[in-house]
This record gives sequence, C-alpha cells and structure tokens, in this order.
Amino acid sequence: MHKLQVEAAPQVAAKLWTPANIVTLIRICLVPVFVVVLLSPWPQWFHLPDLAEHSKSLIAAAIFVLISCTDWLDGYLARSRGEVTDFGKFMDPLADKFLIIGALLAAVPVYEEFEWALIISLLVIVFRELAVSSMRLIAKNAQGLVIAAALPGKIKTFSQCIFVLLLLLEEYIFAF
Repeated sequence: MHKLQVEAAPQVAAKLWTPANIVTLIRICLVPVFVVVLLSPWPQWFHLPDLAEHSKSLIAAAIFVLISCTDWLDGYLARSRGEVTDFGKFMDPLADKFLIIGALLAAVPVYEEFEWALIISLLVIVFRELAVSSMRLIAKNAQGLVIAAALPGKIKTFSQCIFVLLLLLEEYIFAF
C-alpha cells in the first residue's frame, strides 16, 4: 500500500492569485468550452458546412489535450515558484475531476455504441472521486491537514485522460 502525502496547512504559501492557481482556474473554465465543442452544432453556427460533423471530435480532442497539459503546467509553476497553496492543492484535483467527468458525460450521447461502458465508468469515477474528496475534507477539518496528490492518483488521472483521448479519436484510430 502506498503512503499518503500529508502536509500541514500552515506551511504553504498564503497567496491566492498565483500563476499556478490562475492556470487551474482557466482549466476549469475551459471544460465547458470542450463540452460545447463536442456536443453543439457549432459548425452550423459559424456557417462552416465543409467542416464535417466528425471533425468536431478531433477539435474537441485538441482542446482536451490542451486542458490536460495545463495540469502539468500549474503543478510546475507552483513548485518552481514556491507557491504551493491549499487552494491549489484542492482545486487542481477538482479541475481534473471536472475535465474527466465532463468528458465522459459529453461522450455518452456522442458515442452511443459505448453508452453502457461510459455510464459504468462514470459511476465508478464519480463515486471514487466523492470518496477521496470526502476523505480529504475530513482530514482537513479534523486535523488541519491537506492531503496532496500522490503518484497513484496522478497515474489514475493520466490513465483516464488517455482513455478519454482514445475515445475522442476512436473514429480516426479504428478507421482502417
């Protein structure tokens, strides 16, 4: 079993508007953009009839990759600048949850052939995330501890991002 990385809350930077936290908030704001690109008839809105309906998933995949890569960027900024905050420790994993859950929710109507698998995946992910978030809040409230993300959680998030990306690119990957 792995050890949880637990840090005392008073040892972290007190600043809220750090570059890392701003990147995290931008990530959260980009999740609805990703969902709208995947689900809405935006090519018709912009009078782009040549843009085939299947190109939407490719564009959505590019936005998904951008949002996923900014996850690394905010962590790098926080550590390299010595600006790790409780806000960032809480919001960074929450931004990941918004992205993955938003992507899977948006994918259900788009990828009907995988509907049952997506719904089961969603349920497992949502219940797991609620349990982990509850545990973090209990630790924070009970003993003032902030539980930072550990390597297994980072591997889980990376795996989920790869799964969503493969799902978005499914028609391109399996076209041959």
